[in-house]
Amino acid sequence: MILYPAIDLKDGACVRLKRGEMAESTIFNDNPASQAVEFERQGFQYLHVVDLNGAFEGKPVNGEAVDAILAAISIPMQLGGGIRDMPTIDMWLEKGVARVILGTAAVHNPWIVWDACAAYPGRIVVGIDARDGRVAVQGWDEASDVTALDLASRFEDAGVAAIIYTDIARDGMLEGLNLDATATLARAVSIPIIASGGLSGMDDIRRLASPENTAIAGAIAGRALYDGRIDPAEAIALLNVKS
Repeated sequence: MILYPAIDLKDGACVRLKRGEMAESTIFNDNPASQAVEFERQGFQYLHVVDLNGAFEGKPVNGEAVDAILAAISIPMQLGGGIRDMPTIDMWLEKGVARVILGTAAVHNPWIVWDACAAYPGRIVVGIDARDGRVAVQGWDEASDVTALDLASRFEDAGVAAIIYTDIARDGMLEGLNLDATATLARAVSIPIIASGGLSGMDDIRRLASPENTAIAGAIAGRALYDGRIDPAEAIALLNVKS
């Protein structure tokens, strides 16, 4: 299982939000590239980056910070936020991003997921951000009528590399991952599922490594890492034993 350290970009800085509210942000590092280098030094194998401004504006905003991260690390990076058309997908993948994450686009223009998967096998991830079981889009600002399972099922045969399932109500709150819902989704579809939203510390890591959660392929850690609630070496070792 892969543990992905998260870098959320707002106005060029590395921040964490609470429940996706842009007004509820805490700056943890004003140099995202240095933060990325530190995560690589700690032994993480894959980086998760989100352009928060881009998610709200529907186009890349923190491109300079993303470019700096790409230049600073050797581990692969997946990127989401404001990626809603093929030219933007082309741009980021050509720049060296390993995988792009499609969220709002997957709801409003599902055909783009199929086209992107055909053009870039193994490099397209779908982000499913849910509040009360319903998918939210536009930087979590707009609710849809689509359920998480319905959306995941649409892409069973598309060739999606993974699905990131985020419980918005828990994101940034250190209340623990919603592992029941995540594991249920992971058992319902064949696409690898990555858990996100609320990872609170080493207890969550141990739960992820337990037999009942073997269907989950990975997890994203944000605030708990920045607050020192997770020991990177111990967490990586526990999840590597599981895999």
